[in-house]
Amino acid sequence: MKNMSFDRLVDVVATLRSDNGCPWDLAQTHESLKTDLIEEAYELIEAIDTKVPKKICDELGDLLMQVMLHSQIATDRNEFSVDDVIENLTDKLIRRHPHVFGSVVANDENEVLKNWEEIKRNEDGNRDRKSSLDGIPHSLPSLQRAEKIQKKASRVGFDWNQTEDVLPKLQEEIAEIEEALRKKDITEIEMEIGDLLFSVVNLCRFLNVQPEEALRKSTRKFVDRFQRVEATLERNDKTFGDYDLSKLDQIWEQVKLQEKT
Repeated sequence: MKNMSFDRLVDVVATLRSDNGCPWDLAQTHESLKTDLIEEAYELIEAIDTKVPKKICDELGDLLMQVMLHSQIATDRNEFSVDDVIENLTDKLIRRHPHVFGSVVANDENEVLKNWEEIKRNEDGNRDRKSSLDGIPHSLPSLQRAEKIQKKASRVGFDWNQTEDVLPKLQEEIAEIEEALRKKDITEIEMEIGDLLFSVVNLCRFLNVQPEEALRKSTRKFVDRFQRVEATLERNDKTFGDYDLSKLDQIWEQVKLQEKT
């Protein structure tokens, strides 16, 4: 039944990309779909946050559609098919899990990751990588890329020993921002703020907190509180311009207190 469902999906996507299919689908390329691919991934993340299985299922389908479209574009160009994608993935999963499908022993997650990196380094297309940090996409969100870079550096032993070692670095970076502000050097200010963010990512890593996820949650919390401040102002027939920052801050604190009741 599953094979029939998948074959039906392949046929539908091929029809959409055919001469008598959908003009939009037919016009798409790998390049034109890049933004859509990212958007679908983030919509899936939002669905996961809702914890509603139906929404997660729906967004997984949309993300799968991106894979199917890219595969069909390649099929139309006689490059590869979705079957090649699946076969390549299956072979890769088996190759990179020798502790499951082979005789290699991995006692914990760290050993699994160490073996994974070593296997990746010896695969076709990766043998020319000279640095331990090669292979991390520049297109990743900056916080996520910083986290991946730090993790890779840590695996080769370039890391702090404990969380307490990271905290003084945060204080040092804040002091350097203050010094840059006194100099009024915008280039230096930008660099020092970047160093602070990088150090915050380091702290997150030591505490097993995903920085991208932490920032998403804080941003969502800010939006929720801001909208409740707006609702408070609207009930009083007021706008932000009717109050100074001190009064707005009082309303903000009231909104925060309501969260605890």
